[in-house]
Amino acid sequence: MSNQQNAAANSNIKALPIITSFLIAGFIGLFSETALNMALKDLITGFGIHETTAQWLTTGYLLTLGVLVPISGLILQWFTTRQLFMTSLVFSIIGTFIAAIAPTFSVLMIARVVQAVGTALLLPLMFNTILVIIPPHKRGRSMGIIGLVIMFAPAVGPTVSGLILKSLTWHWIFWISLPLLIVALVFGAFFMQNVTKPTKPKIDIFSIVLSTIGFGGIVYGFSSAGEGGGWGSSNVIFAIAIGVVALVAFSIRQVKMDKPMLNLNAFKYPMFVIGLLLILVCMMVMLSAMMILPLYLQTSLALSTFAAGLMLLPGGIINGILSPVMGGLFDRFGPKWLVIPGLVIVAGTMYGFSTVTLETSTGFIVGLHIALMIGISMIMMPAQTNGLNQLPPELYPDGTAIMNTLQQVAGAIGTAIGISILSSGSRSFLETVSDQKDPLNQLLAFTNGVQHAFIFAIIVAVIGLVISFFIKRVNVEQRAH
Repeated sequence: MSNQQNAAANSNIKALPIITSFLIAGFIGLFSETALNMALKDLITGFGIHETTAQWLTTGYLLTLGVLVPISGLILQWFTTRQLFMTSLVFSIIGTFIAAIAPTFSVLMIARVVQAVGTALLLPLMFNTILVIIPPHKRGRSMGIIGLVIMFAPAVGPTVSGLILKSLTWHWIFWISLPLLIVALVFGAFFMQNVTKPTKPKIDIFSIVLSTIGFGGIVYGFSSAGEGGGWGSSNVIFAIAIGVVALVAFSIRQVKMDKPMLNLNAFKYPMFVIGLLLILVCMMVMLSAMMILPLYLQTSLALSTFAAGLMLLPGGIINGILSPVMGGLFDRFGPKWLVIPGLVIVAGTMYGFSTVTLETSTGFIVGLHIALMIGISMIMMPAQTNGLNQLPPELYPDGTAIMNTLQQVAGAIGTAIGISILSSGSRSFLETVSDQKDPLNQLLAFTNGVQHAFIFAIIVAVIGLVISFFIKRVNVEQRAH
């Protein structure tokens, strides 16, 4: 779609109701992504499963996103905005309902996959719609508001679910989400407008198969390693190897096709690549921290679910408030002065987390978590907006698909590596003590694992810091009219 067509189409589009529809739907979709983390302990005892099996509730969700989001660039060109918005909400509602009544772990697992289909359709659609209806020079703030939801929902998820679990069962996490999703569906039915015309490009089945095996294999392999299979297990090596081979084949095929399923030309834009790398660093650090912190609070510090959730709330709220502020600052000053200090803060907080013990005060943890969330808000949206701003409009669907896909893959990899380092750190500690069954030794071992997992996060953050020195502001003034 050319800029002229875009401008003509945009003149009669009411941006506020459209963005509001996305915000309500996106909030609930992403809220349930972390809300279940707090219930993991209840689920493990309730269903009689191992921690590594319970991890599949998050992994299965990420796996579905990893498989579907790459195809989203194609889906966006086949269906109208309204059709996709309504379909994504129908999937989310069905998945949430199945989860609310789930009698067994398998049924809950199926429900998570159905929910993930809804989220996988919604996220790329939301970013693409913002890029189409908001001119580049105003995008920072709009992306910041979207960022408020994307960061705030997963951050308050644990607190709200902790509050629910205090007096109700984990089923209620879903019963409470359900009416809100129905409200979003009704709101969208009234206010959602079509912002793009479907071009219906040819569907290349072979590309879809390669992309599914590629992204699916990598997410599955890393998750299996985190699940306790260890990095040396044949399952893990096989899945990652197949994934990498399929991805290489997928990339070669996309480059050679006249009309690729996912246009990899986005990688020709250097700021897009740098923005993408910084987001991957953020996702790895944040998702591994969001997985490990609740476990540390509930295990090493023996806090209740609710108390642990409450401790993570201030950081989540501050992050939510700061996202639009950072978006506004980005519009004025560009990315460099936000992203570099942001990564310094993130690396510093990871160092702080790597020093935790059984005696660490809750105030110290809350302070570090707030600092982490401030740092993340300084990196995520500026890097993402700056990167997408460099793309020409015809690459928006592909750019958002690439960013959203690799974000999920990075999240899965970060979580898996974090959990597997935690497990191996615990094991290596237990090998040094005489009484492995002693509860104190087990707690010390677990805490040792937590420290090791955060050392991994420091390394990732430092790599991000090095990359951030190359970021430059994309000049969008000429496209602002």
